[in-house]
Amino acid sequence: MNIGQASRASGVSAKMIRYYEQTGLLPPAGRTGSGYRVYTAADVHKLRFVRRARDLGFSVAEVADLLALWNDRSRQSADVKRVAQQRIGELRERMHDLQQMLDTLQTLVDSCAGDERPDCPILAGLERWEEGAIESRPRTGAVARRCHGSG
Repeated sequence: MNIGQASRASGVSAKMIRYYEQTGLLPPAGRTGSGYRVYTAADVHKLRFVRRARDLGFSVAEVADLLALWNDRSRQSADVKRVAQQRIGELRERMHDLQQMLDTLQTLVDSCAGDERPDCPILAGLERWEEGAIESRPRTGAVARRCHGSG
């Protein structure tokens, strides 16, 4: 099947399939005489594995580790479990970060009258954050800012 068919069958966009091949996450697809990529059912199966792992938030590097474990029949399930447990810890941390952000933003919104007056506690709270009233840490992912306090 061609890349479009593999994309539809796996749920992975053609662009991402090419990216995964380029980065070495997936081996290069076979080619026709005219240079078009050709995918097998096994390739689609592997693409579905990758898509599901990415849907669960695993990084490309982690997916590579999982693929290596998946292909290694002498692996120990403890190795796979360790990777998954690490991901759970990261997700819990992100959930905590999101909850802190939600709580801070909710406090700011609750303090705003939302009327015609120009005074805005939300903007004042954001301004105080710049002055250090709300701590932050370096961004390491999509949601990595931890907000403390109510501004």
